Amino acid sequence: MAKVQRFEDLLVWQKARQLTRRVYAISRDGRFAKDFGLKDQIRRAAVSVMSNIAEGFERNGNREFHQFLSTAKASAGEVRSQLYVALDEAYIDASTFDDVAHLTEELSKMLRSLMHHLRTSEFHGTKFRS
Repeated sequence: MAKVQRFEDLLVWQKARQLTRRVYAISRDGRFAKDFGLKDQIRRAAVSVMSNIAEGFERNGNREFHQFLSTAKASAGEVRSQLYVALDEAYIDASTFDDVAHLTEELSKMLRSLMHHLRTSEFHGTKFRS
């Protein structure tokens, strides 16, 4: 297994980036683009996922990283909830909803798994090296 040197190496961050691209794409056109409140909120939530993964990684400690991953996971849930609003308002169709909601669920599972790994790891981060 390759050693992770940068947050960009994390598959979970790459998946969060993919989610952000999808959210921006679906909210770019039509009635969705004109609902400035929802468009801005769902975009901020998607960006929050990838940003919190990056910021937590850069803290170089498991406890802090875990906390930032928890925030990222909450933001992924926020995106999923806002997708329901977009679906209910017919800004997106059911197929688009299913695709993007599935992406958020995959991401949440990956975040949960990484959080579990951090909790059970004997390595506490580079900031704690002797």
